[in-house]
Formats: sequence, structure tokens, C-alpha cells
Amino acid sequence: MTEAKRVNVRGRPSANVPNPVDVYAGQRMRLRRTMLNMSQQTLARKLGITFQQVQKYEKGGNRIGFSRMCDIADILGITLDYFREGMDRNIAKSSPMRLANPDGEEIKQEYADDPLKSSEAMALMSNYFKIRNRKIAKQIFNLIRDISVSNSAIPD
Repeated sequence: MTEAKRVNVRGRPSANVPNPVDVYAGQRMRLRRTMLNMSQQTLARKLGITFQQVQKYEKGGNRIGFSRMCDIADILGITLDYFREGMDRNIAKSSPMRLANPDGEEIKQEYADDPLKSSEAMALMSNYFKIRNRKIAKQIFNLIRDISVSNSAIPD
């Protein structure tokens, strides 16, 4: 096994390289945080950590533990699936389990093709519920529904 293929006990391809899965999860965290116009400082304060720790999470330098990931998901108003949404298969193959057992049985990776889990849907829903005037919100809802119904009858 070559040096580049070795896996250390922390699930990294080598001692100084973050795992691509951790980097991807951090990028998704940063994407959602910036969509909400939330600073690293604000997120850090809500988590009870330093903004430097948030930076390390977002760059994949530090792995996010499950309990912390649950807290981050709650604060950012997302599900845990959001962290995997759109992940390239080559990145998914870099998980610590797969790196530790590269010749093992192929692990089936299923990705939900649910448009409601997309960042676009999350932003739409988040912004919709920020509309204080519920009458206007209902009109926007009806407009979107009507457009989608009439649009489905028109061929692409």
C-alpha cells in the first residue's frame, strides 16, 4: 500500500490531509450559514465554541461529532441529510470506513432524490415563513401553486 493510500486512526488519507467527506460536510455547513446571513461568530456563540472552531469545521480540518452536527443542523434549520446532499460518489468513497477497508464489499450508497431536501427548497421555505403578513404569504403560495399546475401542462 502506498503512503498516499494509508489511513491513519482518525480516518484521514494521511496525517495532514482532511478527509474529503469532512471537507464536503463543512462546505455544506458554510453554504447554509451564509444563506442565512449568519456569521461564524454568531454560529460559534450559539454552539458555545470559538469562531476558529467553526472555521476548522467548515474547512474539514476538524471532524464534526454527531451531537455537534445535530446542534448545527438545528441552529441552521436543516436536516442531517443536508450535509450529504449532492455529494459526489468519489467523495463518498473517501469515508473513513471505505478508506480503512478499500478492498471490502461495496457499500451501497443511496441518495435521496427528494427536492424538498435541496438548499433551494430550504431557502424558499425559510423565506416564506419569514413573511409576517400571512395574507400575502398565502397569495404567494397560491401563485406558486398555480404556476406549477399550469406549467406542468406545457411541454418542455
